[in-house]
Parts: sequence; C-alpha cells; structure tokens
Amino acid sequence: MNNSLAQQSPTDSFTDFRTIDLRGSDLTGAALSEVMPRPEVGGSGVEAPVAAILADVRERGLLALRELALKFDGVEQTSPRVPREALSRALADLDPEVRLALAESIDRARRFAAAQVPGDVEVEISPGAVVTHKWIAVRRVGLYVPGGLAVYPSSVVMNVVPAQAAGVQSIAIASPPQKEFGGLPHPVILAAAEMLGIAEVYAIGGAQAVAAFAYGVDGETAEDTLERVDVVTGPGNIFVATAKRLLKGTVGIDAEAGTTEIAVLADADADPRLIAADLISQAEHDPQAASVLITDSEELASMVRIQLSAQIATTKHAERVREALAGQQSGTILVDDVEHGIAVCDAYAAEHLEIQTADAAGVAARIRNAGAVFVGEYSPVSLGDYCAGSNHVLPTGGTATFASGLNVTTFLKAVQVINYDRAALAEVSQHITSLADAEDLPAHGDAVTVRFSRNHNM
Repeated sequence: MNNSLAQQSPTDSFTDFRTIDLRGSDLTGAALSEVMPRPEVGGSGVEAPVAAILADVRERGLLALRELALKFDGVEQTSPRVPREALSRALADLDPEVRLALAESIDRARRFAAAQVPGDVEVEISPGAVVTHKWIAVRRVGLYVPGGLAVYPSSVVMNVVPAQAAGVQSIAIASPPQKEFGGLPHPVILAAAEMLGIAEVYAIGGAQAVAAFAYGVDGETAEDTLERVDVVTGPGNIFVATAKRLLKGTVGIDAEAGTTEIAVLADADADPRLIAADLISQAEHDPQAASVLITDSEELASMVRIQLSAQIATTKHAERVREALAGQQSGTILVDDVEHGIAVCDAYAAEHLEIQTADAAGVAARIRNAGAVFVGEYSPVSLGDYCAGSNHVLPTGGTATFASGLNVTTFLKAVQVINYDRAALAEVSQHITSLADAEDLPAHGDAVTVRFSRNHNM
C-alpha cells in the first residue's frame, strides 16, 4: 500500500462514504443479500408512469412519440427517423482521435464477439436417430443507446458488434433526441452508427423507445414506419429498465441493465489511490450510481476515504460524484478476510467487480456472481467500458446472480432438430407408449404405433 498517502489529514476524509461492518457476522444466503447497499426501490412510483407510456405508444404510435419527445426532451418532431445524410455528416465531422478510438474499440469487440459464436451440435443417439442443436440468429433487433447526463458512443459499439457477429440481418438503434443538436441524437452516437454500417437510427428516448421497438410504429410513410423487433437490448435508467421488464414476453430482452455499479474487493496491500479513482469513475455516471469497497482492512478503507476527498475535489462532475458516493447504494463493507469478501461479492452480484488482492486471478476464478470481473491493478472498469474487447452492457441490481452480460448468444436462439428413421423410432416405440400411458395421454402413444400398423403406407 502507498503509505505516503496516509500523511494527509484525517479531516480530509470523505466521511459521507458510509460503512457496513460485517466482521464477525455469520450472515449467509438471503440474509447476507439483504444487508447489501442498494438504492431505494422505485416500485409503483416508476412502474405506473412507465406502464402508461407503453400503453400510449401502443395505442397512438407516432403521435404519442411526438408528444413524449416534446414533454421529456423539449424537441418537436415530425418523424423520429434520423435522416441518412445526418449519419454521414456526423462521421465526416467526427474528431479524428475519437474516430481512431472507436475504430480500436470496434476491432477489439469484434474479435472477442467472433470467438463467442457457438457451433451447432449433432448427436447420433443411436443408428438412424439424429438430434441437432442448431443456433439461429433472431431476424430483427432494437438496440437502445442512452443519453442523459453523458454521451455513449461506446454503447453503440457494445450493442451492434455482437448482434452483427451473431448474424442478425435487421438492426435498428434508438437514442434520445437532443435539443442542442436539432432534435437528433448526439452526433458522436450517429457517427458510431455510421462506422458500424447501421442506417436505421431513431431519435427516441426512454421507455417510449422500448415500447416503439416492442410494438412497432406505423409511420405516415414507409420510411417513417418502425417495424417491431424480436429482441431489445441496451442499458438505460430505471425507466428503461422497467419498460424492458414490463415488456418481457412481448419482446425478448437482454437484462435489466440499469444505473451503473462497481464493487472493489481489496486487501491491505491494495493502492487506495487506484481504488478511489475507480469508484469515482463509475460514480460520475449518475447520482444513483453505486460504488462499493469490500475489504478486510480498516486502514485501507480509511485511506480510500482520504483519497476520495482529494480526488473528488479535482474531478469535473464533483457534485454528481459526491451525491452518488454519499447515497445508500454506496459505501465500504468491512469483512473478516478475503474468503469472507468473496461471499459478500457473490451476495452483492456487482455489475462490475474489481479484484485488487494478492493472487487476484485466483480470487477472481472463485467469483460466481458478477456481470464482469476485472483482475488486478491494470484492469480497471474503464478498460471494459471502452477497449477491453468485452461488453459493457451488464446486469445490475443483483441480477448478475442469474443474468449474463450482453453477448453473441443474446441474439441467437437454439432450435432442436430431430431426425429419426423407421428403425430408430421402432427401437423406442414401446418406451414412448409406456410413458404416454403413465401420463394418461394415450394418443401420444397412438401417434407412434400408427406408423407401424399394417395399413400405414410406407
């Protein structure tokens, strides 16, 4: 640990970064999960207005989208479709350094996505009995790219690249209209779409974008018509996440990728300067962002608070960062040792989890629940946000216990193909009729035996 940092006065400590002391506790399972730092649940306060937006878009389509764009974004729209020339102009005007960075991000993401594409599996169960597990891309997807407090061209890359690698043929993007850009999404988002070859882009934000994708929208012309999609993916705020949850079943969704969160599991030898920087990096996204330190070192926790105070003072979005770090969703969790810390990490199930301990790779290998795991000092979350090759659209709010981050298989469905010949069916016909009788479904058995009756034409 960099002990020179400890020379700063304790009065410079960021005291609003709360502490949950779990040392000596025997909490496990659900009890442990319940004490994790979480934001206040929106509940019915969010679901009711989101449900109203979904119903409005379904009922009134384009008219509803126009009114919602004016209400939430201050933008008057005739059509939400981004003109083709706006995409090419955005790319032509893009800062060369940003274009170079996006090109590198795209290349790395494509290499990792290509390696994820699963192969079909064909098994000959017995002679003449073949079962195939076949992967097929969904036909059409809607990809949501958030706006709001920041600009996310990186989310264009993270959504589009795995969909293209999966073989999706029809891809549409929606991103909130921006008043300062003539009612279009941010030009860097448009430029990223153009770099990736996506021509169908809509200036629609929030829950209404998810609804438009799920239901489709009839336009006044063919160009304005938004065809419904099979799958909606992409991160967003609590309104977007709630819309995705409410529409699951109407349309496929990836996961409830809500407000960002980071957890750092660190021991006494970790560098508090790096930990503070990483906690701040995610806190600057949103006042509701979660930043959590999990450590067995009270001294390290104190040093991190000192570093938070020092670094917040110089960061651009200091007010937003302070609010996020002072929120009930953020703080330090003190544990007995790294073993205890692993259990806490699995209970928290972070979107982003950094491991800054001795034998970081070994500790990381034992983590079960996380959207993405970043190993060691030189794998910060920022790397994954932009240029690691991994995907930054990840499950939040503890859903990493069962959900995966966005990947190629998000855009694929598995179809089973069964191909038996006469002899192969005969081999199991008695088993089928026995099981059919046991379930009191005799017609199931009859559907097999009829194929071997004397009157059946072979």
